[in-house]
Amino acid sequence: MTIEGIIVLLVIAFIIVSLYINYIGPGLTFIIGVAILGLTKILTPGEILSGLANEQIAVIVMLLILGDIIKRSSVIDNIFNKAFEKAKTYRQFMMRMTVMVSGFSAFLNNTPLVALMMPFVNDWSKKHGVSASKLLIPLSYAAILGGCSTLIGTSTNLVVNSLVVDQQIIPGLEPLNIFDFSFVGVPMIVLGITYLIIFGNRLLPDHKDITETISTNTREFIAEVRVTKKAAFDGKTIEEAQLRNLKGLFLVEIVRGDEAIKPVTPQTKLSADDILMFAGNTDTISDFVTSKQGLQLSQVGMFAKLRHTELVEVVVPHNSTLISKTAKSSSFRGRFDAAIIAIHRNGERISGKIGDVRLRAGDVLLLITGEDFAKKVTETNDIYPISKIKEFKKLPTYKSATLIGGTLAAVILAGLGVVSLFIALLALLIIVTVMGISSAKDIAKGIDFNLILIIALSLALGTAMVKTGVANVISHYTFEMLVPLGVVGVMAGMFLLTNLMGSVITNIATVALTFPIVLTFAINSNLNPKPFILLVAFAGAANFITPIGYQTNLMVYGPGRYKFGDFLRIGFPLALMYMIVAVAGLIWQFDLRLN
Repeated sequence: MTIEGIIVLLVIAFIIVSLYINYIGPGLTFIIGVAILGLTKILTPGEILSGLANEQIAVIVMLLILGDIIKRSSVIDNIFNKAFEKAKTYRQFMMRMTVMVSGFSAFLNNTPLVALMMPFVNDWSKKHGVSASKLLIPLSYAAILGGCSTLIGTSTNLVVNSLVVDQQIIPGLEPLNIFDFSFVGVPMIVLGITYLIIFGNRLLPDHKDITETISTNTREFIAEVRVTKKAAFDGKTIEEAQLRNLKGLFLVEIVRGDEAIKPVTPQTKLSADDILMFAGNTDTISDFVTSKQGLQLSQVGMFAKLRHTELVEVVVPHNSTLISKTAKSSSFRGRFDAAIIAIHRNGERISGKIGDVRLRAGDVLLLITGEDFAKKVTETNDIYPISKIKEFKKLPTYKSATLIGGTLAAVILAGLGVVSLFIALLALLIIVTVMGISSAKDIAKGIDFNLILIIALSLALGTAMVKTGVANVISHYTFEMLVPLGVVGVMAGMFLLTNLMGSVITNIATVALTFPIVLTFAINSNLNPKPFILLVAFAGAANFITPIGYQTNLMVYGPGRYKFGDFLRIGFPLALMYMIVAVAGLIWQFDLRLN
């Protein structure tokens, strides 16, 4: 091996060790590794930067931006809330999520599915007290499992098929059909999902999100929540209505007419039109703004019908004319185009309805605001804004249809080969901006530059492996050692080699390298080449053991605050399971001789 090849191997070793230790972070790790390749002139500046011009990176970025736009429009919440409304526990949500994602990804590009699901998974995890790191890797793996089950489920399978088409001069070698992958792929969806549901909670890390850590020290507000007729709580006890152990909320008091009931016990019975006084932080209280569970913030009123509202924290200063006045007597709603939905008073728990509370200097108010709030608040010294907590946007039906329908149409048209996914998504983003569904500023905020850097530099690393011949040497020498082990040994070794190489360089480059080797082996051994071709596709696409092995793994890597070892811990058993099922299934399906 040349000196350049040895340097590439040392850089790969450094990257793997650094990612596993996670001391300097993945972005800096790749910068250092690729910088070494540049300084030793193994890679030119153009080759290092070529990844930034890669179409797939642009596609991933645009899909993440669209996912962020859809999340902020609340359209996706309505769709996913319906699909997951009965999922109250970790396993229930995991089952619904993995089944739905794997099913869709068999026929649609798995990258947009993961991009659209990520915001919803994060929101569900916060609401139910489950760390997002327990769900994001399974989200990515479910997409990979589903994508491997059909020809059009993943780009890797399509690349393998294009390699087959190029070799059609070989007798008996025909293009792959859409369901040629299903004999192995479908059973693996079932086994993979079962594995994730049984072992996921145990093997996946419990990385608390930074915002969760901060929220433990955030202000405790008192909010007034009305029981609607939809709740059907009349006559039920607090325990029967399941209001006893709400995540992040504590039922402080019940206001019934002029009577205040406190403390509230599990046996306290509810009546229609009761007012419930909850203590909680901004995140938990904000969930009531769009709640469909029969509980509604009393002060929201007409603001719930506005297309654009915001949740804002403000403080009452010492010179405010609001001091000693109630929200009603001060005409707060009319003066500020806002309603007080919760109050924080320096650790003191206030009593009674929000509208009847006399305000004090230093009170922090949680407001739901209309479009005129920003203008009116600048014209007064009675309240000072502290922070914007959340934004609620209700798109008109035609805009929602454009956003969701356009995304689906882009993916479907790209799948049918009518237009590239890059062009389709670019056109959709232009339409979204022109229609005012999202602004250019919001689009810029949705770009994850760290993700772009990692993917681009990982492509440069793959270029170095191919350019120096490292990848080719590994492939040839490995197969020479495997041939004496017979069909089973060659297939198992081929899967492991392809899978491991795909964990370091791109899976497309990997299958391009291993395809001619296995094809030659099958022809020289007078064996049907089709099962070997399928095995290369499975091994290249079913990449679970590293975050850089597949684009969806990279997408969840940062948001889940994962370490390199997290993927290895849960992904390696799944990869071995896939190898066993693929080898055994293909030998059985094609009746290969066991040497």
